Amino acid sequence: MAEREWFDTDYYKVLGVSSSATEKEITRAYRKLAKQLHPDTNPGSEEKFKEVSGAYDVLGDEAKRKEYDEVRRLGPAASGFGGPPPGAGGFNFQGGDFGDLNDLFGGMFGGQRRTRVQRGADIEAALHLSFRDAVMGVETKVSVPSNEKCRTCHGRGAARGGYVNCDTCGGRGNVNDDQGPFATSSLCPTCHGRGIKILQVCTSCQGSGREPSSRRVSVRIPAGVVAGQRIRLKGKGSPGANGGPSGDLLVDVHVTADPRFERKGRHVTTVVTVPVTRALLGTEVSVPTLDEPVTLKIPAGTQPGTTMRVRGRGVPASGTHAQGDLLVTVSITLPKKLSKDQRLMVEKLASSFGEDA
Repeated sequence: MAEREWFDTDYYKVLGVSSSATEKEITRAYRKLAKQLHPDTNPGSEEKFKEVSGAYDVLGDEAKRKEYDEVRRLGPAASGFGGPPPGAGGFNFQGGDFGDLNDLFGGMFGGQRRTRVQRGADIEAALHLSFRDAVMGVETKVSVPSNEKCRTCHGRGAARGGYVNCDTCGGRGNVNDDQGPFATSSLCPTCHGRGIKILQVCTSCQGSGREPSSRRVSVRIPAGVVAGQRIRLKGKGSPGANGGPSGDLLVDVHVTADPRFERKGRHVTTVVTVPVTRALLGTEVSVPTLDEPVTLKIPAGTQPGTTMRVRGRGVPASGTHAQGDLLVTVSITLPKKLSKDQRLMVEKLASSFGEDA
């Protein structure tokens, strides 16, 4: 059944999109706002962050968005949340199509109202990647905490033989309320939908019917992710209640530093060290990359700090992003001590350049 908040809050306005926005536009708007308002980077924005997340929970789910749009179109009078009563100048039911209302409100009119569905909770997980995997992308798995049905009591919460059917609902888990032409059904207030009365709790789950466990979820990490980035996997979170959709899995990316490489946008950077004589005369050096090493030609007279480019050895191309390069900075090494003969040769070389020794 629809939430009261659906009538009071314009989720499209919260995300800053139009009601005709595509799924990609909604996701793009949410990610932008979530990044701006995340409490870790913007303390004090918790409430606004929750509001944005709540809006995306609805608009980011095709079925819930359709239901939300229909509820907003019908207005609160059609739901019983306020406004004039039916047939009293509010909503005209005569000759109307009750199909949508039955779908929205679980057959409230002339039928049995379904138990309210509930979306599962989002789950957060941390993923630690090597520098190479973050740059190149990888298919991996993350361990996700979960609550599974207790294997001892099969989810009842009661020890074997330690329960009886609920007297209030007769074991059905819900109770009916007949009010003339309207027949409604709701969760049993005594057993809260379980259908049983527990006489002796299960010692494995302490009566909860669930037990902690973990599961492995496959994750495809795109090329070029950075430390602190959060990846959302829709429907991989906790299962929903009463047939509701599962929540999402939020994967926080952590990247291990590499002693040889760093990132500069889509490019990978590294440093190669060349002796001063080789820099003067020119040479070739082997340069490490994220794959096989490459040979780089160092022209004679190369200056310290010169950056050379190895094309196509950075972050791979993806979507609208072009492929990055490997940027190699040349570092020149100087001898710390000179022998007498070496000093004379250096002085002679300086003199040939017209420099004062």
